[in-house]
Amino acid sequence: MFPNINCKRLLKEDIEIPCKELALYLLGKILVRKLGDGSILKGIIVETECYLGGEDKASHSFNGRRTSANEPMYMPAGTTYVYMTYGMYYCLNISSKEPGAAVLLRAIEPLCGIDIMKSSRAQKNKRGKQIETISKLCDGPSKLCIAMNITKENCNKIDLTDLKNEDIWLEEHPEIVEDFTVVHTSRIGINNAGEWTTRPLRFYILGNKCVSKRDKLAEKELLANCDNKDYK
Repeated sequence: MFPNINCKRLLKEDIEIPCKELALYLLGKILVRKLGDGSILKGIIVETECYLGGEDKASHSFNGRRTSANEPMYMPAGTTYVYMTYGMYYCLNISSKEPGAAVLLRAIEPLCGIDIMKSSRAQKNKRGKQIETISKLCDGPSKLCIAMNITKENCNKIDLTDLKNEDIWLEEHPEIVEDFTVVHTSRIGINNAGEWTTRPLRFYILGNKCVSKRDKLAEKELLANCDNKDYK
């Protein structure tokens, strides 16, 4: 699974783009995490959600809200924004070009360091049971963070494009050339956000088994209109 191949790191010019564009662009790219002992973990990004700020009622920066917690959303494109949900789980976001906008990484397909990911997930499991199915290791934003040891303490406010940063970064996939189809659907867990509740701002690679939740209706409509270039 090419753990030793020197893949091209994504730079500022690659990801300094509007939020929705970034959410789509990141699909098929590789998230890399280097642990303190030098271990390398890698996974293909297969599902994203975008949070646009401004009028987006589901965004932490809705209506220009700005706090010490969501400050990374206003930092330069490519900055990590790690927040805690339900008082116990972390989620990883990446800021985009617009102030207050960011992309949530919802799921990755594990590539490298899988045994470490399994061990990390098992430690968080109440029964200490190890997850053997690779597709279930990182099929959700919090699972992803647990598997890759991503917390607010160790991965927040990091510039992913800074070549001096050796903790977490993004890479091009050496084989994928965006020859996949993308499903556009509504975000997960968004309630009481008016029209923003159902806006198609979640994106995932069609047919990938590591996606957190499939939208079978959207997939059916997509396949029925497979010539629609908006989904390519």
